Amino acid sequence: MHLNECEGSDMTHEAPGARPVVTFIIPVRHQDNAKDWPALISRLVETAASIAAQTHAGWHAIVVANHGADLPRLPTGFDVVRVNHRPNPLNDIGAANREAVYEAIRLDKGRRVLAGMLAAGDSGYFMIVDDDDFVSRDIVAHAARHDGENGWAVHRGFVWAEGGRLMFLHSRFASFCGTSHIVRSDLYDLPASLEAAEERYIKDMLGSHVRIDDILAARGTPLSPLPFTGAVYRVGHAGAHSQSRGVIRTALLNRTALSSPRLFWNNLTSLRLLSAQIAGQFGMKA
Repeated sequence: MHLNECEGSDMTHEAPGARPVVTFIIPVRHQDNAKDWPALISRLVETAASIAAQTHAGWHAIVVANHGADLPRLPTGFDVVRVNHRPNPLNDIGAANREAVYEAIRLDKGRRVLAGMLAAGDSGYFMIVDDDDFVSRDIVAHAARHDGENGWAVHRGFVWAEGGRLMFLHSRFASFCGTSHIVRSDLYDLPASLEAAEERYIKDMLGSHVRIDDILAARGTPLSPLPFTGAVYRVGHAGAHSQSRGVIRTALLNRTALSSPRLFWNNLTSLRLLSAQIAGQFGMKA
């Protein structure tokens, strides 16, 4: 077994303090669904380093992966939960009906997230993090200062194409990227087991970043905007579910921006260079 690995919920590592302020849940797709497993692992290592760069020690992180998936050595504070889920037959967008693919991805991701949350035990907040993204080093510190609040949606986040120097500061980040919500744990109303969870719940609450805001608001427990730039969405690589192709295309070369001079200008002025300061904020390599 690899360092910090566990079977089911038998954790080998205890996060600092009896109750983590934030537990990060990182679902990893089935190894048979990965176009390039070594590249996926390389990105996972960078994502783990970003989480481990938190300025507040009250965090825990759980990587959820299938049995048989070769994982890297992870930083202190990480544990691994193994699952036996089958490969997702509709893993690639464009391979079938687009909505059917999205639903299959939501179910597969949501089941992995649920396995991680159930294994995590008591935690103040959960943040679901895609295995190739980066998070602000101030996430846990902010949650600790505002403990008890419902949670936060990342409205401002960067879009970054792997290997590039250009970044786009997206003002509706939570509708665009899955690494975008810090939610008080009790608001998930977790079932007792994976078997007890309804498929709709798994898809809407755990597998989708575009539905949870409205669900929580309708319950009277809305999320607040995170008051700083909270995450970096890595795009433009073969393993990305979204198949996004780059920062310029995301920000400028799309039908909506091209049809609105004001939006085009706003997006143009939202472009940034990957500076040492930004890299440090998200635990990235400058």
